[in-house]
Amino acid sequence: MSASVKDRIAAEFARHEPAVVELSRRIGAHPEIAFEEHRTAAAVVELLKAHGGFDVEEGVAGLDTAFAATAGTGSLAIGLCAELDALPGIGHGCAHNVITATSVAAALALAPVADELDLTIRLLGTPAEEVLVGKVIMLREGAFDGLHAAMMMHPTLKDMAAPHIRAVRHWSISYQGRTAHASRPFEALNAADAVTVAQVAIGLLRQQKRDADRVHTWVKEAGTAVNVIPGAATVECMIRADSLDDVDLLWPRVRSCFEAGALAAGVGMEITELASVNGFRHDQDLAGLFQANAEALGRTFPDYADRSLGSTDMAEVSVHMPAIHPVLSFDSPPEDGNHTAAFARTASGPEGARAVHDGGLALAWTIADAARDEALRRRLTEAGPFVWREDSPAA
Repeated sequence: MSASVKDRIAAEFARHEPAVVELSRRIGAHPEIAFEEHRTAAAVVELLKAHGGFDVEEGVAGLDTAFAATAGTGSLAIGLCAELDALPGIGHGCAHNVITATSVAAALALAPVADELDLTIRLLGTPAEEVLVGKVIMLREGAFDGLHAAMMMHPTLKDMAAPHIRAVRHWSISYQGRTAHASRPFEALNAADAVTVAQVAIGLLRQQKRDADRVHTWVKEAGTAVNVIPGAATVECMIRADSLDDVDLLWPRVRSCFEAGALAAGVGMEITELASVNGFRHDQDLAGLFQANAEALGRTFPDYADRSLGSTDMAEVSVHMPAIHPVLSFDSPPEDGNHTAAFARTASGPEGARAVHDGGLALAWTIADAARDEALRRRLTEAGPFVWREDSPAA
């Protein structure tokens, strides 16, 4: 690709960078949890409308806080995902403010050259990633229809072009017993006891599970007062593994632990699956382009022995179309990593601004490179634009 095109993208990026970094800080200062990202979405939409180069649609996929902003009318359509939600009690401990700013910056930088590169750029505001359902809903409701590929950048503590992102299922387990005064516990069926038995059983099970598998539990409800024997309790559980098949191999044993709690406490039990997403399938050509562009900006990509991360609903997108989810590092100690208050503070500081710069420009250059790479462009377009069907095949 001619240097002049990249230079023009970089110049346009620099023109918008102060406003986009300020957007990141504003979002970081006012975190909003899943499906409640009204202020966040409004701030992004306001900036895009002020720019004037985007056709902006709000409330897409039936979600109040989701939006789509489109620039260009080219034959290669690329999506950029801007994750909006924060973590309850922590704020932007997963740096979604930086993710949003990065994708916004890339879209703004590409808009003036989109038609020249025969590109359509679609920036998607995606709510509720932290509960693993936002992009799944948007996929099924057609928000990704017409795209040939999708991408985003996520901050963490390492630079990785194609990190190992695991499959996950998420359940809610509710126990129904009988409440009684604590002075008459013999009249109760203690639902909290069921949770305790289940957690002890899961702890013992960990010795027998495979090293790559993870089981997480969180007690959401287990009583309201010390002098009341709780008749209801709720615990949430996640299992992460390399694939959904591996999750499904472990789930029957974990489910038995919850059933053991119900049996021991003499209470009823109900299990509801809340979310399910696949492991991530990185498009290696696009990941290679991103790495080269990020290296040109000074990033380094050591061959980490452990490339594993958590899980994301972006992985479900990668099952249906070429996609990448590279990660760029904050210069922070390991104990201040993702999903901590310290990471949230870092995301709104100089390291967050550095990630917006490197990640946003690398994404923009990657999309421009893909548009000019004849073989890659042919592969992306010949597969046809994605259209959701209930039997949509994997990419």
